[in-house]
Amino acid sequence: MYLALYRKYRPNTFDKIVGQEHVTRTLQNQIKNDQIGHAYLFCGSRGTGKTSAAKVFARAINCLHPVDGSPCGECETCKALKSSNAIDIIEIDAASNNGVEEIRDLRDKVKYPPTVGKYKVYIIDEVHMLTTSAFNALLKTLEEPPAHAVFILATTEVHKLPATILSRVLRFDFKLISTETIARLITDIFAESNIKAEPAAVELIAKAGQGSVRDALSIADMCASFANNDIKYNDVVEVLGVSDSDTIYRLGSAIITQAIQDFFAEFTALSGAGKNLGVIANDLTKFFRDLLVIKTCGTNFVEYNKEVTDKMQALANDTPQEKINAAMQAFSRIESEMKYSLNPQLLIETTALGLLDADVKKN
Repeated sequence: MYLALYRKYRPNTFDKIVGQEHVTRTLQNQIKNDQIGHAYLFCGSRGTGKTSAAKVFARAINCLHPVDGSPCGECETCKALKSSNAIDIIEIDAASNNGVEEIRDLRDKVKYPPTVGKYKVYIIDEVHMLTTSAFNALLKTLEEPPAHAVFILATTEVHKLPATILSRVLRFDFKLISTETIARLITDIFAESNIKAEPAAVELIAKAGQGSVRDALSIADMCASFANNDIKYNDVVEVLGVSDSDTIYRLGSAIITQAIQDFFAEFTALSGAGKNLGVIANDLTKFFRDLLVIKTCGTNFVEYNKEVTDKMQALANDTPQEKINAAMQAFSRIESEMKYSLNPQLLIETTALGLLDADVKKN
């Protein structure tokens, strides 16, 4: 059966978890020194490795012969815990099991010892979805759990957790993964999977993940299928519904230079080609942001090919900073409005025209 890339290459040891060394090193040292806590909180954006780290940690603390703090994968316990039927690692989705009855049931069962390993591990995903009553039911167990029980709470919205819960856990914050790190990972996975890809295509996929490894690998999966395992840059552009940097430059520069006919010609062609208008709005916001960065800090902090970078440098030199800032703020405001607009094309056009009109009035 075919497995999605993010499932096929889910980390099974700590060294395979990328971009979270501040977390994995601490957990490995705890295992090496036999200093296992009773409750952990893994928080951070989606797709950054929280659940993967929880599963690796759950197997590692039960492993008979851990290797550098990671599960060996060869001992009887590791083999038993790999099974989907393993009852010593219990995963609970708090989004669908968020009531007090479910937590009371957990509290009743936690007293029973593990059947295979040393610890029984409860991984509660999206823990912020628990009701107030459920949190209160969980509180006592977190405070005085049995010696064999370890709780790992995972959440993308840590601010929703009660302070009483936060004070009883060891907190680990998972950060967004850099584009470079995701690109290296995708390159390695493509090589292992016999998938060809242009470096520019890999970079665009990594950027589209926006710090999430899972999102990036899902996009990589779609692109591989679309391009029949030979991915070109334009294939990724087509799958994502985005526009290449040259097109966005022409669109953005038309707004800056008051070339109203050029703007409508370019934008009409994009919308007619079925490009995602929300992505176009986001790309324009980023374009004006990058133009402002070039204007104030130079080209070291933007990522474009040399030809586009040179043109943006010239445009930035000829444009007042206030004008670039106004365009950036205008398109930034409409990003959220795009979700609810009945006519997103009209929203983008009126925003662009508003900027043109405002500039005309000043003159």
